[in-house]
Amino acid sequence: MPWWFWVLLWIALIALSLLLHVTLGYRLFRNFMATVQELGAAGERFSNISPTPETSDVEAVSERPAPGSAIFASPGQMRHDYLTAKAFRQEVRRQKRVQRKAERGQPQSLHDIEFR
Repeated sequence: MPWWFWVLLWIALIALSLLLHVTLGYRLFRNFMATVQELGAAGERFSNISPTPETSDVEAVSERPAPGSAIFASPGQMRHDYLTAKAFRQEVRRQKRVQRKAERGQPQSLHDIEFR
């Protein structure tokens, strides 16, 4: 094969390689710009959400103590508050579990049935 064929072959291979890289770069740029636009739209959409979470009636009644007040509270009071909050969280989980099983038509656990 003559020498000029190899020159043409390498020029064609380099040109195709550059074309491939330019095409991939363009696609990457378009995907990046689409991601940035979606991120901006999500930021606008979620910026309207209020920073305070919605509370249920039970949580609204039980007010939380001020931050830092545990330092000056008695250990007995803190233990009482902890056990009360723990029992409340367990009860909420139990109610959700009973409701979920009732919606699915599953049998209830004997531990979840109220005997009060």
